[in-house]
Amino acid sequence: MSVLPVSAIIPTLNAAASLPATLEALRGQVAEIIIADGGSSDGTVELAQGAGASVISAPGGRGPQLRTAAEAATQPWLLALHADTRPGQGWQDAVAGFIGQPENMTKAAHFRFALNDAAPEARRLEAMVAWRCHWLGLPYGDQGLLIARDFYQALGGYEPVPLMEDVALIRRIGRKRLRALPADFITSAEKWQRDGWYARSARNLFCLSLWFAGVSPERIARVYARRR
Repeated sequence: MSVLPVSAIIPTLNAAASLPATLEALRGQVAEIIIADGGSSDGTVELAQGAGASVISAPGGRGPQLRTAAEAATQPWLLALHADTRPGQGWQDAVAGFIGQPENMTKAAHFRFALNDAAPEARRLEAMVAWRCHWLGLPYGDQGLLIARDFYQALGGYEPVPLMEDVALIRRIGRKRLRALPADFITSAEKWQRDGWYARSARNLFCLSLWFAGVSPERIARVYARRR
């Protein structure tokens, strides 16, 4: 398969432990990888540069970082993903099929949520996310987002906010213009293992509820930090 005309954009902050697997899955498959780093001190920058990625500095927070990376992108398609999320088997074919259809220039796509943990709690969480995506049309950033750069720009791009930047953009895309691709994006389960499966999921749901209630992303970020 030829290299995909895609700019992979990844926000990082002390992601040296998880980033290598993500970069390995992307290397040689996409035209460019752009890392927007928020001030890492663990060797993330050097690791990314050694893997051939372009690294730029950005204000902290996924929203500002993703916005900065997207502004630096040169390819007609963007693939936004988290540093602890790696594309799974068959993702290249899924992307090629989506971007090969001209009508998708004004649509976007996400992937299946999967966790790198064999625990039953992981399977239950995956099922809950699948339900949310199917019935609510609300994937999160750890499922990846594939979108034409022109369409992204027409929508105003990622908001430079510390939290909920993924939900805000998905809502602007709209459910009717969103597609689910048949490939897993595999995220590290470390956060759920550390915080507790139910506690972390409840916190995420609480933050989402605050956003829908009109609470600012800045205030939600403070709540999120206190509940860690």
